[in-house]
Amino acid sequence: MTQATTWRMTGMAAALAALTACASEPAVEPATMVVKNGTIVTMEAAAPEVQALAVRGDRIVAAGATADIDKYVGAATEVIDLGGLTAIPGLIEGHGHFMGLGQSRMVIDLMDVTSWDEIVRLVGEAAAKAQPGEWIRGRGWHQEKWTAVPQPNVEGFPIHDALSKVSPANPVILEHASGHATYVNAKAMELAGITAATKSPAGGDILKDRAGRPIGVLRETASDLAEDALAASIAKRTPEERAADARKVIDAAVQAALEKGVTSFQDAGESFATVDVIKQAAEQGALGIRLWVMVRDTNENIAAKMASYKAVGLANNHLTIAAIKKTIDGAIGSRGAWLLVPYSDMPTSTGLNTAPVEDVRALAGLAAANGVQLGVHAIGDRANREVLDIFEATFKANPTVKDWRWRIEHAQHLAVPDIPRFGQLGIIASMQGIHATSDAPYVRARLGEERVAEGGYVWQKLMKSGAIISNGTDVPVERIDPMPNLHATITRRLKDGTEFFPDQRMTRQEALKSYTWNAAYAAKEETLKGSLAVGKLADITVLSKNIMTVPEAEIPATDVVYTIVGGKVAYRGAAAKK
Repeated sequence: MTQATTWRMTGMAAALAALTACASEPAVEPATMVVKNGTIVTMEAAAPEVQALAVRGDRIVAAGATADIDKYVGAATEVIDLGGLTAIPGLIEGHGHFMGLGQSRMVIDLMDVTSWDEIVRLVGEAAAKAQPGEWIRGRGWHQEKWTAVPQPNVEGFPIHDALSKVSPANPVILEHASGHATYVNAKAMELAGITAATKSPAGGDILKDRAGRPIGVLRETASDLAEDALAASIAKRTPEERAADARKVIDAAVQAALEKGVTSFQDAGESFATVDVIKQAAEQGALGIRLWVMVRDTNENIAAKMASYKAVGLANNHLTIAAIKKTIDGAIGSRGAWLLVPYSDMPTSTGLNTAPVEDVRALAGLAAANGVQLGVHAIGDRANREVLDIFEATFKANPTVKDWRWRIEHAQHLAVPDIPRFGQLGIIASMQGIHATSDAPYVRARLGEERVAEGGYVWQKLMKSGAIISNGTDVPVERIDPMPNLHATITRRLKDGTEFFPDQRMTRQEALKSYTWNAAYAAKEETLKGSLAVGKLADITVLSKNIMTVPEAEIPATDVVYTIVGGKVAYRGAAAKK
């Protein structure tokens, strides 16, 4: 036998062996999408990073090395070549206001204004274009962000005269950035029936000057007077017009979320009527993101309707209605947060209790009876203590229930003895990292250095108690963009370069987990989302930079390149289109 013959036979044997091996391996069903060639952060402890993912339908079917995932590429597979970009689990807005987000894109944006004069100018321009009697709406002003205190003023808030002068024929309602106060003009007060003789409602405040004249500021429940007048105007529109308006709001909110890489949104309170509108949109396939909605309505309506509305995973996991929301106090900025001791800069006030404690206690009973989660807005230390007491009593009264995951929304200012109770009771601290840096310029004046140091925005103290912290922006209180929020969570750095009690900041891993797995856990959805693992929904956010490694200063400027929801590209950023 010649050497050439030997080589030929050896080659044939090798080829036969390869064919036999291939025949013994089962064929891989092609994926509908493969994501590869970048950094993929999974938030899974067993494999924190992988090279590639395979998706079939709306689920992840494989994760691992590129060579292994390439086997899933078929003729019809959409391949997302990251080209060195970073993919993370789809970001979850852990506490926001979905319809408020949509509406904020249709009204005057006041978040960046720096003076009362600028607000007056913007309203005047809008009034010049509006029909007589048409409501002019705005959102986002915050007097603490103005470069100068307007004169004259009451508690730093301006008198409405200049605003009313530029909009005499149009009612004006401008919502505070916190959502806990509104500014109205004379026409709006006329329609709302607010005069010098009008008394402040329980849990609210009609701010007046020394002569007893309303200045235009309505705090907490007093805002309902103007909101009711606005609602009466909207009610005059036909059902078809109102439905079209609602769809525009939903579409705007979905688009705003997708542009910022948000694939799931936990909506912190909608009425049954609004839930009906959202449910119809979901059934028609108009929800491009996943919504988890807390119902916020009267106790009477909750008792009558919650059982029939409770639903998990409607419209292919695009809508879940399995929680109730209540607000027990206001915000620090408007001095509405309910405190154990008075405000340092207003010793006559301990804030506002916006819902009677007995009503919250009754609602806790309704939540327990319906087997749904309860989220209560509580910012001040008194509010948090009252809610913790209610939760603890409810848990003790229902010893057979083991997985409550009830939530305190915001949990910003806590008394030292109450911090460990979150971990002990298994209470979710649904917090917003960017609130710490937004509030920092004035919170020391409101509470004093010692109180803030001991119990203000204490993320590390809460985590050490065993508590789960879920992150979010409280949009439209803050912009929905997760990147500035993550930067604030990681650095607690202010615009002037100072750091706000930096010992409480999170690591990058902790911060991203608070926006993914923790947020999913807070909604009892961690088996579906929050990490990139086989079997979970293929919700993926692709970023222009690796936020786990780039310099901290670059995090806010990180762009969203792709937002993938259920294995389909729902948003392509400019970088993806090149």
